[in-house]
Amino acid sequence: MTYSIVWFKRDLRLHDHAALHHASAQGPLLCLYVIEPQLWAQRDAANQHYQFLLESLRELHQALRRFGGRLHVLTGEVPTVFAQLYAAAPFTAIYAHEETGNGFTYQRDLALGRWCRAQGVDWHEFAQFGVVRRLRDRDTWQGHWNLHMNAACLPVPELQALQFIELPWQQARAPSAQDLGLDADEPPQRQRGGRAAGLALLESFLHERSGQYRGGISSPLSAPTACSRLSPYITYGCLSLREIVQATRLELLNMPASAERRNKGLTAFVSRLYWHCHFIQKLESEPELEVQNVHRGYDGLREDEWNPAHFEALTSARTGWPLVDACVVMLRETGWLNFRMRAMLVSVAAYPLWLDWRPVGHWLAGQFLDYEPGIHWSQMQMQSGTTGINTARIYNPIKQAMDHDPHGHFVRRWLPAMRKVPDSWLFEPWRMPEDLQQRCGVIVGEDIPLPLVDLEEATKEAKARLYALRADAAVRAARGAIVDKHASRKRPPAAIGKSQRATATTPPATSPQLTLEF
Repeated sequence: MTYSIVWFKRDLRLHDHAALHHASAQGPLLCLYVIEPQLWAQRDAANQHYQFLLESLRELHQALRRFGGRLHVLTGEVPTVFAQLYAAAPFTAIYAHEETGNGFTYQRDLALGRWCRAQGVDWHEFAQFGVVRRLRDRDTWQGHWNLHMNAACLPVPELQALQFIELPWQQARAPSAQDLGLDADEPPQRQRGGRAAGLALLESFLHERSGQYRGGISSPLSAPTACSRLSPYITYGCLSLREIVQATRLELLNMPASAERRNKGLTAFVSRLYWHCHFIQKLESEPELEVQNVHRGYDGLREDEWNPAHFEALTSARTGWPLVDACVVMLRETGWLNFRMRAMLVSVAAYPLWLDWRPVGHWLAGQFLDYEPGIHWSQMQMQSGTTGINTARIYNPIKQAMDHDPHGHFVRRWLPAMRKVPDSWLFEPWRMPEDLQQRCGVIVGEDIPLPLVDLEEATKEAKARLYALRADAAVRAARGAIVDKHASRKRPPAAIGKSQRATATTPPATSPQLTLEF
């Protein structure tokens, strides 16, 4: 008997699942997920990713059980696992979504492709996001995005009538984090995996929290509820990006005129979903940007001046700048941070601390529960100034604290020692007189670290070095090819309103805090 394999990767759902939809039309199938030890040994992997994955796999398995099937979870390297399955019970085809992952998954897919060609096994891949494989011209990309997002979501197939294939051997338990060599620590307050949790968040955002989106996503105080918080569920495919876009558009169509704040919030949210795919397309088109500067003229800018003491202080929340250290602690406890604070962390690492983006990026990849390689590495380079085509984005952590945590509620929540610091010294506690430190019971240099460097001087020096390189004629000359390959051609399409057709691309009015401008 012939059968097909549906290979689940970062697409852990049944709804709007193109691979499952097309495979189920061909007859018997085996639903498979492979836990890859080498993937979990990569520097960007973390225990919180693995635990979120396991939670999502359990829920997906239960969903398949309701249709009489099951999700088979095997451990091993992908080409080997498929070869063993084929030797025991030959199959005719593999169905899967395209994945724009890290360098390991890219090489793994190339290896599986070679194996499939050698065995005569068909491998059918389907777009997961609005990302185009082998895109020839960036000028056409927005049209591809619109076509994907405007197409109808695929319903869950009629799986009750389908024959599910069982493994020809007994299935072993999933390995533990320790088995995979992962650090046992994980954020105690991280979000939990699975489609049900993602749907509940989508519901609350569309109908309630979206009113806070515009004006609320920049401050670390308001962002935890103002942001959608859907990113990990998009990253692991518990929800499809298309169903989120279409649910948002439907909510906008049915929204009363009185709900102006929610209308503006959801319109801005759709533009962010567009940027999500725009950035992943960069990695799809140039996988090397995970490991090398987008603009090769910036090679050597920071690489040879690595300061381990600066990196250790950053990762242990001991930089001496309260907002920076509070953000690191929040990440450690929750696995999440809003976009502006993420950008600030990278900016502080890249400019006053003068740290190369690659080790910082690997550390942050493990800290972010919603780590998405295409977005992550593009942003690491943009915020570090190595793309060669973007404005230098240098965030002053003192000004950011004044703007977004003026009363110190955020830093005092995550840094207990700051609760003893008077309001007047909140933003620069290292300037407190010694007698005041004694009276408050907080000693700078012991309870609160001193800043690693003089912020103003270090930032001034970093800017000078960056701008001197940018002024180089050869560096300027290479910008054009990067713009052609990676720069956006138009502003993001509008969310669909009552007066717009589903193919509309009129740009929404977007506030400066929401515009990525990349």
